Amino acid sequence: MNSESIKTFIMLSRLKNFTRTAERMYVAQSTVTNRIAELENETGQKLFARKQGGVELTQEGELFLSYALRINELEESFIREVNSAARYERQLRVGAINAVYESGLYSIVSSFFKEHKDIAVNVVLYHTIDLLQALQDSIIDVAFSYLPLKKTGFCNRRFSTDKLVLLAAPQINAFPKGIRKDELVGCEYLMCNFAFGEAGEFVRSLFPPRHAFRFEIDNSGKVARYLLDGLGYSFLPYKMVEKEIEEGKLQIIRPLDFTVPEIVSYCVYRRGNALAEQFLSTL
Repeated sequence: MNSESIKTFIMLSRLKNFTRTAERMYVAQSTVTNRIAELENETGQKLFARKQGGVELTQEGELFLSYALRINELEESFIREVNSAARYERQLRVGAINAVYESGLYSIVSSFFKEHKDIAVNVVLYHTIDLLQALQDSIIDVAFSYLPLKKTGFCNRRFSTDKLVLLAAPQINAFPKGIRKDELVGCEYLMCNFAFGEAGEFVRSLFPPRHAFRFEIDNSGKVARYLLDGLGYSFLPYKMVEKEIEEGKLQIIRPLDFTVPEIVSYCVYRRGNALAEQFLSTL
């Protein structure tokens, strides 16, 4: 199971078309076909099913994709670390969810980078589950997420707390005196499909099961722009949009018949990781 076949599989799973995959990877279409066939022979499973205009992952393909992404990330992480080791004595690998990074982690990483000239710093932004898996796979040294990792050998420290606020642009805010839960369900809600831990479960609980949102995005840092354009309502961490709120570009809408929980973020690292402990000592 070679790395080029893994990369080809991942690209095809995204593009869902053999021709476009071949063009993107600068290889012949027959090469893509052969690489996928080799993977299917090695796994003993059909990974793709043909459909009109392309292909889609089978159930077995969906399962294999999660492993393929991890294998590819491990290989790339190893290459980065080897190259970095040739030039720098140490490398700090920090992983964070976008909301925590935008809400205060940037300044901490920036200061550490400036003060430690002998340490290479690599920052990656993932979703919480991917972060914690990357930490367990030793792809990153420390993770900043909304969920702790309750596993032997790992340390969890409370990093920060924040308010979760419902926001809208002033020009569309129809609830200046506050909003009830049933009114929120009827709004144009911009759903950010990411986990806030308990807060994330709270947001989903405000809507009926399998509620169909007309707009969804998986990066919390991109929601504010849509809010500023007056396209709808959404919950976001207060610190992420503090400037826009103070400038009056976004307004906080008060809940009338429900209580909004606070957001707690954690920094998680493997016990005994001296570099992670050195970095976290600056917090």
